[in-house]
Amino acid sequence: MLMSNSDRPARLHYMANGFRVLTTGDHVVCAVSGARIPLEDLRYWSVAAQEAYATAEIATEAMSPPR
Repeated sequence: MLMSNSDRPARLHYMANGFRVLTTGDHVVCAVSGARIPLEDLRYWSVAAQEAYATAEIATEAMSPPR
């Protein structure tokens, strides 16, 4: 039986220059907004927090020190 990766969240290990797929899937979920991010569009993440972000603005805000 073939299993499709569509419509399943992937589990990733985020590294400085990329990520490693731990569990196959076609998307991850933004840690802040909850938006679905297709793996081919994933550009922003935190290595320290091991979280994905949907946009540069969300990533900047999430990784900024508290005011």
